Amino acid sequence: MRSSLFLVIAASLIGAAPRQAAVDVTAEDVKQEFLHAWNGYKQYAWGHDELQPLSKTAHDWHADTLYMTPVDALDTMLVMGLDGEAAKTRDYIAEHLRFDKDIEVKNFEITIRILGGLLSAHEMTGDKRLLTLAEDLGNRLLPVFSSPTGMPYMFVNLKTGKTRQAVSNPAEIGTLILEFGTLSKLTGKPVYFDKAKRAIVELYKRRGRTGLVGEGINVETGEWTNKRTHIGGAIDSFYEYLIKCEKLFGDKDCGDMWRGSLTAINTHLADDGPGGLWYGEADMDSGRRGATTYGSLQAFFPAVLALGGDLDRAKRLQESGYKMWRLHGIEPEELDYKSLRVTSPGYQLRPEIIESAYYLSQLTHDPRYVEMGRAMFADLKKYCRTEAGYTVLQDVATKKQGDRMHSFFLAETLKYAYLLLAPDAIDLKKVVFNTEAHPLTH
Repeated sequence: MRSSLFLVIAASLIGAAPRQAAVDVTAEDVKQEFLHAWNGYKQYAWGHDELQPLSKTAHDWHADTLYMTPVDALDTMLVMGLDGEAAKTRDYIAEHLRFDKDIEVKNFEITIRILGGLLSAHEMTGDKRLLTLAEDLGNRLLPVFSSPTGMPYMFVNLKTGKTRQAVSNPAEIGTLILEFGTLSKLTGKPVYFDKAKRAIVELYKRRGRTGLVGEGINVETGEWTNKRTHIGGAIDSFYEYLIKCEKLFGDKDCGDMWRGSLTAINTHLADDGPGGLWYGEADMDSGRRGATTYGSLQAFFPAVLALGGDLDRAKRLQESGYKMWRLHGIEPEELDYKSLRVTSPGYQLRPEIIESAYYLSQLTHDPRYVEMGRAMFADLKKYCRTEAGYTVLQDVATKKQGDRMHSFFLAETLKYAYLLLAPDAIDLKKVVFNTEAHPLTH
């Protein structure tokens, strides 16, 4: 008893979450849960974007469906060896998905989910129908780059090309180059890569005196509308794509921007103390520290640190994230890491902490991360599983369920959980995952 208490106290002092009893979860278990969620979607929401599993109804993002869940989930089926289901889904997408629709879409979301999903599935199957769809979509998204700065507008009408919303953020501006660059590579047309690369460069040129970017910027004037800086939502995947752009395309400019940004992040945002390593907020110009908040979206950063070779920080930050998860048996959207008080209590089926466990497992071969992944998957199953699929939580303390199964749950969360337990299913040296976990080949 005394030694167990000592381990718990010691773990809390160094910032690591105490270990829990090993959980027996296999890759086959994850595959079966994927099929449970997928079959729920097929039964109650087929032909629509997403499933609402409690009400057993469908949800579409727009006036007309873009088959968000099937496109997002297709390469997960391929990774899991569900070839028959993948073939039927691929044929359905090729025969029914069309983009000549008078609907206004969010460029960022459609790029990472639909464009990324089509490109990845094309590369994995060689199905040219998917590349044809991807090129048509890419052309319909190109008008977003028509701003005076070259940074993209937030919304575009797929039929008319009309754009809207000049005030954007670094994540939505800088999380396009993997998909548009892959489209350039596969079609032999440089325009897609060039537009997305210019957007990143123009954004980076406007970074603050700290070397960091803020949370809001006007793409027409280039002026910042919000100078709060952090590694969370609205900024997060901008940093992710800098390092991944270099790895996927060998682009030295992206690599230099990543290394400059990382130095600034570690200088101004890292918060290393007795409670562990966390990353908080600051002002992008003065560097003055702000809120001490960290959440599910920031939990991607151990993966990026590990990918860049900083395994020490990656491991310590992952332990902080796991402490956040263990606080209520599943992670909140956000907490104050100084007081460990939850500031945003929902859970959106997010993948980032499992994604980071996957990268750390791949790059360190430490069984700690497989153990961590098994425990998190068991918690997911315990609290988020429903008769018709999986759903979000409104409150991680009470475990009250909401009514939405995001497409990224099938694209990312279950894919990374599976890959943790079936590490040979994909060779990480040969692919770069986009921010929606769609693998794109070097």
